Amino acid sequence: MKILTGRLLLGLGALVWLTGCAQMGPPMPPSLEVPKPPSDLRAARRGDKVTLTWTIPARTTDRQRVRYLGKTRVCRSVEAAPTAPALKQCDAPIAEIAPPADFAATNKSSSAKKLTASFIDTLPSAVEQANPNGYAIYSVEVLNAAGRAAGVSNLARVPLVPVLPPVSDFAARATGQGVMISWECPAASSRRSGAKYLFRIYRRLESSASATRIAEIDVTDCGAGLGATKNSNSFLDQTFEWEKIYFYRGTGVSEVEAAGKPTVQVEGEDTPEVKVWAHDVFPPAVPSGLQAVYSGPGQEAFIDLIWSPVTDTDLDGYNIYRHEKGSTAVKVNTEPVKIPAFRDSNVASGKTYFYSVSAVDLHGNESARSEEASESVP
Repeated sequence: MKILTGRLLLGLGALVWLTGCAQMGPPMPPSLEVPKPPSDLRAARRGDKVTLTWTIPARTTDRQRVRYLGKTRVCRSVEAAPTAPALKQCDAPIAEIAPPADFAATNKSSSAKKLTASFIDTLPSAVEQANPNGYAIYSVEVLNAAGRAAGVSNLARVPLVPVLPPVSDFAARATGQGVMISWECPAASSRRSGAKYLFRIYRRLESSASATRIAEIDVTDCGAGLGATKNSNSFLDQTFEWEKIYFYRGTGVSEVEAAGKPTVQVEGEDTPEVKVWAHDVFPPAVPSGLQAVYSGPGQEAFIDLIWSPVTDTDLDGYNIYRHEKGSTAVKVNTEPVKIPAFRDSNVASGKTYFYSVSAVDLHGNESARSEEASESVP
């Protein structure tokens, strides 16, 4: 009897336990598969192209993994100020983007790698011209397979300030002073009043894929019809290394300021790259101001030479030439003289000597000789 009673109690306990498990809550409704709106939409403008990027939602609004993704709508509106009311939905999309073909396979697990999407919008010229002080406002709306969405993403803004068209006649050539870069300015009609315009110059080595900005020049008034000097510009690059091959390009930049907002810069289109071989075949400047002074009484006779220094950055030194009347000038130094002075002790009494000086650079290029200076030895 005790055994039967124990079994009965055990059965009743198990029944109570099962009943308790069944009462944990009502069954969860099926997921609506509505993706969460992206929150990291970014917009970057270059010329009339705006590149949008965002992370594709991996979770639904009810925190489930997205299994079936629909299209993504891209919306653009125009605002006259750098603020805009929040958009509730994308009523007039400018584009619809299909989901990635491998999205379902990639988003299977909770540790799946985040997927990003991008879209390039071309701003209509009419929109830019009609709203030179305004902003283009972008949002995206990600749909599920049934065409439903939970709302639009965060907003991303870019200014509609007109950008400078590519400058014409962009050129670069090696000179004795450096690489001279020149260009012709675009017409002033392409600019907005109150905006600042810059011209950036980039340089890259032939062996490198990346370029370095070497100059940023204010060209706000360039080509504004204020005289011939305003219609062309140039820049001398002296930060390169000789005997290397470089590529140069330029980019116009529009800069605008809004009250209480950071300064915004928009780059235009690049000029074509120009190739320059920085081969130094250019001699230094010719020395000037040569003087010859004799010294001798009470000591060994000598003639001191002094001249104005040459300021070329790659100067290696000077060569000294001497001759007597009716003879050919001969170099008297064996190594380049490093300072603008020289003492000639190989002189004889009763003779007159004629001197000239040339400059030599680090690549062996020699300048023409200076004007002669003469001195007699008593």
